[in-house]
This record gives sequence, C-alpha cells and structure tokens, in this order.
Amino acid sequence: MEPSALTAHDLRLGYAARTIVDGLTLDIPPGGFTVIIGPNGCGKSTLLRALGRMITPRAGSVSIDGVDLASLRTKQVARRIALLPQAPLAPGAITVADLVARGRNPHQSLLRQWSDDDERVVDESLREVGMRDATDRLVEELSGGQRQRVWIAMTLAQQTPVLLLDEPTTYLDIAHQIDVLDLCSRLHESGRTIVAVLHDLDLAARYATHVVAMRDGAIAAVGTPDEVFTPETLRRVFDLEALVLRDPETGRPLVVPRDLRGMRSEVAIPTRREKETT
Repeated sequence: MEPSALTAHDLRLGYAARTIVDGLTLDIPPGGFTVIIGPNGCGKSTLLRALGRMITPRAGSVSIDGVDLASLRTKQVARRIALLPQAPLAPGAITVADLVARGRNPHQSLLRQWSDDDERVVDESLREVGMRDATDRLVEELSGGQRQRVWIAMTLAQQTPVLLLDEPTTYLDIAHQIDVLDLCSRLHESGRTIVAVLHDLDLAARYATHVVAMRDGAIAAVGTPDEVFTPETLRRVFDLEALVLRDPETGRPLVVPRDLRGMRSEVAIPTRREKETT
C-alpha cells in the first residue's frame, strides 16, 4: 500500500455561529504517525473530522495526494480515508465479524456484491489486530480494549492508505492503551498514514513520528517529538510548567509537570511577629 499525504490549506471550520478553526494550513507527512495534541476545546477533533470530510470547511480545502476531497464522491473518500470517531457505538447484538464486514461497504455496489475477496479482507483485518478467534462473539461482550481492536479492524477492512483516530485510547486502562498504540505503530510501519488525537503527552511522545500542537484553533508547533516537547512549547500550549527528560526505555521525551505547590511552600512566609518588627 502506497502511503498518502493529507494537506489542509487555509481552513476555516466551525459549528453554527461559532468558528473553531480559522486560517489553518497543515501538511500531514505520508507514511507517518502524526499525533495532534492540545488543550480541551482547541479544535483537535474538529480538525480531524475535516481531514476525513466529516464536516465541510467554511473556507479553505483538504486534499489527499493533491486531489481536493470536495471533488470526490463519498465512496471515493471512504476508499482513501478511514476515520474512527471517539467512543463509537456498535449496533445491538452484532458479531465481531459482522461489524468488521461493514468496513467493506465503500467497495460494494449494485455490480459488485459480497465476494470471497471481501471475506479474505475481513479475515486478514481481524488477524492483524489479533481478534481472529473472536469472529463469532458479540461486540457488546468484549472488553474495552478488545472492542477498540475490533473497531480498528473495521477501518482496516476499508483498505485505505490513511487512518484517522480520534482519541483511540479514551476509557482504556494503561495496558490496553499501550496495546492499541503498539498496534497503530505497526500499522504505520506497514505503510499507512496514521493521524491520531491523543491527550496523554507521554504516549504521544513515545509513539509519534510527527507532532502537531494546537491552541485556540491554530497550530502552535509542528515537528518531531524532540522539537515539540520542550518546556517552552508546553508552557505556551498548555500553560504547563514542566521538565522534559529522556524516557530511559525509549529515549523519547518524557514530560514531568513541576510541583509548583512545593516550590511555593519553600518560600518563607513572615510570621505576624516578624511583620510587626519590620
């Protein structure tokens, strides 16, 4: 699978009368694992939805490999970009295999119905996420980590070169977060372009090849984890005072918030008697 590049040019995005993003331009490198970070309400998920053509820009454009998404039909977009929203809900009493099979919808038509090739893709997608043995189980019976793997398998069944993930580790414990992000890393290494919104800065630094930091609907910093995760950028983006150390396991940046309460407690506060004698 050839990696694809996404480009946003001079985007203006919003809902109703509210503008969330204005004048945003961004290049997503092909074949990379791009992570978007930023404080709540800064426009991360809104940007991701625009990259997947889930919302229409009020101005500007999004293109894939130089082709404007607005010029493509819905199924054409779905064959190039798969988007997994935050906390997706599965229909009741649906099996793992049936949910993953829905990823083949963009490839179906009146002239092309379900085929052996579709069956093979579903099987390979489940195998890729380690859920091949759960084919006949109900999705609602699975753990949170298992369900997330099945949703990712559904997006893999679309066979798109680009995969967009909106907070894929939400509500998962740390072991399942690592599990899901290890899977995303393997998918990126196989040639897919991955873009994910993450809240955990240390996980973002651990897995990303490219980081986009947002604040107030604008791009505040772009680059490698080493370039973005600096005390100055963390202060500017998150109003966070932090040290940036080296993770002894990965060598990647490790964010350690500073204990400002402890620092303040070390400041001598004059007693009443001291005040009276000065």
